[in-house]
Amino acid sequence: MTPAQMEDYVDAAAAALELPLEAAHRPGVLQYLALAAGFADIVNAVPLSPHDDCAQGFLPVGPGEEAR
Repeated sequence: MTPAQMEDYVDAAAAALELPLEAAHRPGVLQYLALAAGFADIVNAVPLSPHDDCAQGFLPVGPGEEAR
């Protein structure tokens, strides 16, 4: 996303959610959206094959416990 597209998205999302977005908060929202977009670019850069499946479920393992 370009910076202009991010600004448009933030404005549209806030309006759609009826979420008031104060002018003082907007730069921070845009900064974190840009950060998340950067993370997405990193994840999307990893090539996947048809055999790469997502996990069926997540079972957390506590300290000292063994994964099943």
